[in-house]
Amino acid sequence: MKVTKFAAIALVLALSALGVACTQQASKAPAATPTNINFPQPAAGTPGMGVVEQFATQTELAKTAAPLAGQGTPAAVQVNGTPQAPAATLDPALPAGMTPLPSLTPVGGSVALPPAAVTPLPTVPVSRPASYTLNFGEFPYCIARRFNLNPDELLSLNGLADGQILQPGLVLKIPQTNNPFPASRALKAHPTTYTVLSGDTFYSIACKFGDVDPVNIAAVNGLNASASLTPGQSLQIP
Repeated sequence: MKVTKFAAIALVLALSALGVACTQQASKAPAATPTNINFPQPAAGTPGMGVVEQFATQTELAKTAAPLAGQGTPAAVQVNGTPQAPAATLDPALPAGMTPLPSLTPVGGSVALPPAAVTPLPTVPVSRPASYTLNFGEFPYCIARRFNLNPDELLSLNGLADGQILQPGLVLKIPQTNNPFPASRALKAHPTTYTVLSGDTFYSIACKFGDVDPVNIAAVNGLNASASLTPGQSLQIP
């Protein structure tokens, strides 16, 4: 019987202790999660972080676009509290040594281009030959002016008379006495330009100017002396 009483008392005491423990746990409020936890930050120089930072900086700069004409200058951009320099503007000045293109003026719906500069080719040296074959449009006085010869000596050396009509293909002996032509060798002023007429050749044109060689007229025009000419064609005369 005593054993039963002791067992009952022990059970009552155990239940009492258990109730106190439950009461204490229920009375305590749940602990709040701290908000100032310092999470681990990546160390400086961590691969990939530089790209993220550059992207963030470019994003901030892009929010402030360059002002349009008349809208003023935008305020300085700050990234992480650091003022950023404004984007550089293009310098309209041309680099040294460069020249601006010529302005084009519309004329009647078209664009007027500046005239192209014509650069004549250099002449070629021509020496006095020992003999010369007449071409179409040439005559003894023409040859005398061209090579600075005395015309009387030229006619006498070849047994010809003054004013005699000669055919192309005739071979003339050229005097080598160095007696010059007695008058002005030039018949027309040059250098100049010449408009080709019907029947003209480089040889006949040279005779019209007197002291100009047909080879050089062709040379400065980038042609050969035997080339055919077209009426209305413009030639440079050296």
